[in-house]
Amino acid sequence: MKRDGILVVISGFAGTGKGTIVKGLFEKYGNNYALSVSMTTRQPRPGEKDGVSYFFVSREEFEKTIEADGLVEYAQYCENYYGTPKKYVDEQLAAGKDVILEIEIQGALKIREKYPTALLLFVMPPSAEELERRLVGRGTETPEVVAKRMRRAAQESEGIEKYDYVVINDEVDRCIEETHAVIEAAHLKPERNEAFIREIREQLKSREA
Repeated sequence: MKRDGILVVISGFAGTGKGTIVKGLFEKYGNNYALSVSMTTRQPRPGEKDGVSYFFVSREEFEKTIEADGLVEYAQYCENYYGTPKKYVDEQLAAGKDVILEIEIQGALKIREKYPTALLLFVMPPSAEELERRLVGRGTETPEVVAKRMRRAAQESEGIEKYDYVVINDEVDRCIEETHAVIEAAHLKPERNEAFIREIREQLKSREA
């Protein structure tokens, strides 16, 4: 039975460890997954590489890509654009890879509109206090930016119920295993195995003759 890929959307508040979880999935189960590299207009952080971490583009270039319908989704977050290139996603799904999109909640809900069978996962911290500690611990944001991200998290918390599953990142290795298990279980849902179900049904009916 051919196994089609699942579009997996992983969201979460800034500082919850989304990137660490995605990295762990690829280190342990790399053959299962393909990572969609997002396009953004924000400036690179130390250590980030163009074409690997993100496609870093100008605002003008991003808006041209929108006009050309070259994105699966896009959204603005903290005054910057973020988006998902369409061609790569479709190619990997057709090849049977589970494509992981690490995107914000606005983009995730747009994905659900275009890809109704997409799997939406929201990564949460064990507490608001721990979230703030992680943001401060990055050492890359000013106190003003940390406060802004905490306010944004409060807003985003209103949309979590629209996701399929919640994973709590209190211990990263366990969280990686839970995330992988959820994705594997999603492959077994009837709506993702309709062709196989029809085939078995027809075989059974033919034996009645």
